[in-house]
Amino acid sequence: MVVHCPCSVEVDLSVNPAHIARGVVVHAGCRIRGSSTSVGPGCVIGAEGPATLEDCQPASGVELKGGYFSGAVFLDKSSLGSCAHVRPGMLLEEEASGGHAVGLKQTILLPFVTTGSLINFCDCLMSGGTSRENHSEIGSSFVHFNFTLHGDKATASLIGDVPRGVMLDRPPIFLGGQGGLVGPVRIEYGCVLAAGTVYRRDALQPNHLLGAGESWESRPYRMNVHRNTDRIIRNNLIYIGNLRALESWYRLVRTRTMDHDPFAAACREGALKAVATDLEERIKRLGELARKLVASVEALKASGVSPEETSRQQAFIDRWPSVERHLRTSPADGVGAACRDAFLAEWDRVPPGARHVQAVRQLSPKGKQTGTEWLQSIVDSVSSVWGGP
Repeated sequence: MVVHCPCSVEVDLSVNPAHIARGVVVHAGCRIRGSSTSVGPGCVIGAEGPATLEDCQPASGVELKGGYFSGAVFLDKSSLGSCAHVRPGMLLEEEASGGHAVGLKQTILLPFVTTGSLINFCDCLMSGGTSRENHSEIGSSFVHFNFTLHGDKATASLIGDVPRGVMLDRPPIFLGGQGGLVGPVRIEYGCVLAAGTVYRRDALQPNHLLGAGESWESRPYRMNVHRNTDRIIRNNLIYIGNLRALESWYRLVRTRTMDHDPFAAACREGALKAVATDLEERIKRLGELARKLVASVEALKASGVSPEETSRQQAFIDRWPSVERHLRTSPADGVGAACRDAFLAEWDRVPPGARHVQAVRQLSPKGKQTGTEWLQSIVDSVSSVWGGP
């Protein structure tokens, strides 16, 4: 480890020195702590300002230029600018990056996804793009709104997806600066959200320019009375399904490209932990929504309006215990077995220790399609648990 000003750097006794690669550069004012911390070769910590690294796993060539980083995983050549605030459940895959003053929590950015500066982007998964030159991007001053007036956070948004996104061959998605998403929403590949737009709907058609497209007028509103719950529940289950698919991807696929050295292996283990943390959060938040719907149902019954919405909400309340059981206990191992085995047969020809991005790019079109079908079957097995009343 290269420390230019040793007296200004704190390395906690919980850190295993063997988990810090030779040549890692740590600048003045940095703190490194946590027994699970692992820092791979070529990483640079604190180049723009003091940085705190706590139970994180940067892979190789990662630059964390300043800020607070806790319980996060950073794969090869990913980076964040100064004044970042990164909390547990965060995963930046290869060459994903962010500018300065970026806040992230329980968010997963697949390879090449880039954020501008002054961003709050928590509880999201984003993919899209084929390289650093052709990548999905979040414009500066963008916000993902993940807390409702009803006091719930069943609001995770899916921009792109896992089954197609991991194949690194999809069009990028652009979220324009000084805009926002009101979660939970889903955005398809190739879509562009106009700058300054706060978007509240799903955009399920690819290659569309998105704007607000609606005028707002003052109207009656009751706190704690939920509407359009079918869409909220569906989007949450699809998000959870994508996390399950990503979990299988790391367990069965990335083992071949990430277990070749101890630093990459630590990142794979950290990524699985991050996905597990995100899964637990999403199930917990969906359960909180189910409990909050009890008051909503009573209010709807008293008002005598929306009997269909009332019955749908009551059905979800009644079925939540079985839905939760399925989300927690149903394994993905047997889902899509034929496509899984066919994909893994081609993947097994990848030399152990090959760089992951290059290995994915070498897959045949048929191999990618088969892999996508396998992962999508995992998503579908989760999202189908709730078909409505």
